Amino acid sequence: MKTFEELGVAEPLRRAIEDLGFEQPMPVQERVIPRLLGDAKDIVALAQTGTGKTAAFGLPVLQRIDPAERRPQALILSPTRELCLQIASDLADFSKFIPQVKVLPVYGGSSIESQIRGLREGVQIIVATPGRLIDLIKRGVVKLEHVNTVVLDEADEMLNMGFLDSIEEILSYVPEDRKMLMFSATMPSDILKIAKRYMKDYEEIVVGTRNEGAQNVRHVYYMVHAKDKYLALKRIADNSPGIYAIIFCRTRRDTQEIADKLIKDGYNAEALHGDLSQQQRDIVMKKFRDRVVTLLVATDVAARGLDVDDLTHVINYGLPEDAAVYTHRSGRTGRAGKSGVSVAIIHSREKSKLREIERIIGKTFERKDVPTPQHIIEKQLYNLADRLERVEVNDDEIMHYIPGISRKLSWLSQEDLLKRVISLEFNRLLDYYKDAPTIDFIDDKPSKKQRKESKKGEPRSDAEKDRRTAERGMERIYVNVGKRDGFYAGNLIDMLNHLVRGKRVDVGRIDLLPGYTLFDVKKSEARKVVGALTGAEFVGKRIHSEIAVPDRDYARIATKKSKK
Repeated sequence: MKTFEELGVAEPLRRAIEDLGFEQPMPVQERVIPRLLGDAKDIVALAQTGTGKTAAFGLPVLQRIDPAERRPQALILSPTRELCLQIASDLADFSKFIPQVKVLPVYGGSSIESQIRGLREGVQIIVATPGRLIDLIKRGVVKLEHVNTVVLDEADEMLNMGFLDSIEEILSYVPEDRKMLMFSATMPSDILKIAKRYMKDYEEIVVGTRNEGAQNVRHVYYMVHAKDKYLALKRIADNSPGIYAIIFCRTRRDTQEIADKLIKDGYNAEALHGDLSQQQRDIVMKKFRDRVVTLLVATDVAARGLDVDDLTHVINYGLPEDAAVYTHRSGRTGRAGKSGVSVAIIHSREKSKLREIERIIGKTFERKDVPTPQHIIEKQLYNLADRLERVEVNDDEIMHYIPGISRKLSWLSQEDLLKRVISLEFNRLLDYYKDAPTIDFIDDKPSKKQRKESKKGEPRSDAEKDRRTAERGMERIYVNVGKRDGFYAGNLIDMLNHLVRGKRVDVGRIDLLPGYTLFDVKKSEARKVVGALTGAEFVGKRIHSEIAVPDRDYARIATKKSKK
């Protein structure tokens, strides 16, 4: 392995990164730095979050700056305010021994006047979110004609957030002879389209394998009934003393409800979603970074750009529709050489989606049993014993109080004292888990022989029958729109939230098929849901809904109707 000096990093930058604890270059740094410092082609780099990519592009960008020229020479685009601030902070740390170099983050949600003042004072590097940068360009405050390096960080996230047109507009203001670098955790086709259109004879660098998850992450899943998902979440948290995790939910409403439940149940949790103001978001993220909050319940959009080290877990409260989204989620743990765990809490019928993610990321998920109450309590007790062993004791201060405490507790035996210490810490946990049931889903999939012997007139395959069979305590609902109509889980949740009166509908397993959709709700809510959906419209198509009949061939019905 080469040193930073051998890669060509200048002495003032090496001094700064040594102060930050950098010892040896990480693989992405070893491959990107010499190319950016030399006369290499443009670069498309596929690398996970947490692999050291900010230093990979940041050090050469800083080294290519002419400090005497107080005008923008490098532009770094990021999808979110949080990532924008993080990159600018890292570049400021790297350049602390080159005080003439000025880095300015520009982003929405903050005073544009103060950013304009900073630009007028003269900066060499702009780190920006696309929307705010275009605003400043149109005001005539930002001139990009002297930019020699453009970096698109988390390019796939920018595309997911709809920034393609903004990126193209920004690049039209930058000289054609600039050097350009794109970093992406996944490699969708749109990334390659941008590369072919705006980059000259680019080189593709892959650190790891295309679209794979981070190397230091274990992927595990727990399979439970829909109604037991929250119980499983709490058991996973209780079974992991010292947990520091992001819990991903699909909707803002789910996010807030899960966070509220966790807070009510005594966990240090907060919600992060799009309904919060920027000030509220900043407060939540500061509490999470400071570990005042240890469980952050978030939507994917709200968590973009949230750069937090040392996460022990990423928890998927259900799997995302897109495997690339799972890659982004899981890549937030197991960073910088540390290990992490990506957990999926799934319904019994989400196994096919799980297998598809496994295929795309090149990893195998390990199925685990939901921790039992006995195992959780034992784990917590051993953790308490470990904390007692390792606690620092200040003899000088505490000895003054020991005689009085000893007199007060002298009637207790050693065993009695231990029982009271344990009870003081764990009475809530012990009461909660008293007589708690096993909540794992028991997978009783029929054998090949049983499938061959299935009666005539039943659905053509067990997979089809499974789709029409509700989980225990739930009812299956059919609607006549599916993927072919552009109908996905988010559309279903939005419709239920808007059309069904009263409290939020608790949706279980969702099966999205080309011509129709099947989903579970509580039996007590089924008729209300059918009544609310029937007669509504989705993109001009009138919706029919009914309680699903296991033996009805909905695939054939949908095919017939699509041909009419």
